[in-house]
This record gives sequence, structure tokens and C-alpha cells, in this order.
Amino acid sequence: QVQLVESGGGLVQPGGSLRLSCAASGISFSSISVMSWYRRAPGKERELVASMTSAGGNTNFADSVKGRFTISRDNVKSTVYLQMNNLKPEDTAVYYCYVFRWGIGYWGQGTQVTVSS
Repeated sequence: QVQLVESGGGLVQPGGSLRLSCAASGISFSSISVMSWYRRAPGKERELVASMTSAGGNTNFADSVKGRFTISRDNVKSTVYLQMNNLKPEDTAVYYCYVFRWGIGYWGQGTQVTVSS
């Protein structure tokens, strides 16, 4: 059974940083074609924050986070990371890990990020 477990969320002041982790189990990490982070803010639709292709390592970011967020992976630990710097109150949301393999997508349970002074 595929499981994605996010961690690293929490409360941070504006301008601060957090690193989210998404640990994958029950799936060969090397078989994943796309790894992504989404978020859903209160009262808003879920949006793509960052994605990375496994083959070429190409990355894509939402305009609102470009220059502040980075996505990376550790194949040994089967973990995807989202490094978030210079956080803003509008980054407050539940962040979800998503991976896509062989035509099927898998979601994590989400981790709350709150940016507030």
C-alpha cells in the first residue's frame, strides 16, 4: 500500500522558514514520474505549489512562490522536500504531497503551515 507522510509544518513568523518532508513507502521511489506539493488555503481551491519530474529533475513553481520555495528529493530516503523561505501570511495553508506513477496519483494527508506574527 502506498503511503505518503508529510511532516515539518507548524507556526512560523513572517519572513521565517520551514522545510516540509514527504516520506514515501510502499512505492519504488525511482518509478515515480512526478513529485509535487500542493496547498489549500482556507476558502480557496487547492493549488499546485511546486513540482519536479524524476527523469530530468525539471522543476516548476507557482508564481507566488518563485524565488522563495525549492523542491528537492532524496532517493535514498524516498523523501521529497519543500524548502520554504521568506514565508508570508498568504502562504498559510494545508500542504499536501502528491506523486504520480503509472497513471495513478497518490496524496498525503497534509500538514498545516501557519504564517503569523
